[in-house]
Amino acid sequence: MTPTPATVLVVDDSRISRNIACGLIRNRRPELRLIEAGDGPEAIAQARVHEPALVILDVNMPGITGIEAAAQILGERPETRVALLTANVQSATLAKAEALGIPLMRKPVKGEVIDAILALLPAHEAESAA
Repeated sequence: MTPTPATVLVVDDSRISRNIACGLIRNRRPELRLIEAGDGPEAIAQARVHEPALVILDVNMPGITGIEAAAQILGERPETRVALLTANVQSATLAKAEALGIPLMRKPVKGEVIDAILALLPAHEAESAA
């Protein structure tokens, strides 16, 4: 039986940013199942339905922030790995991310940023994909 591919949820209010991130992920790990969301509430709903192994969240989104969405997702599914992305790294944002134990990566989304984020996938997820 073939293992089920890990699911990655990519969340950004910018469709262009989501497309770039998803394209980079597909190039590196074509076996991963990608789900997209355009804001925090949609991210929380998608995480409930799809139970992703990894969630990549933009920080600055309308409505609830990526940090608020991350806290809710982790509250419901603490085993989920989460990474935050932002173009504007402020000390308060960094402190909130650190308090949740979530890495904060700097935009723009490039290959090395995606590589660092994909390294967060749990070992069994990475092995089943190899």
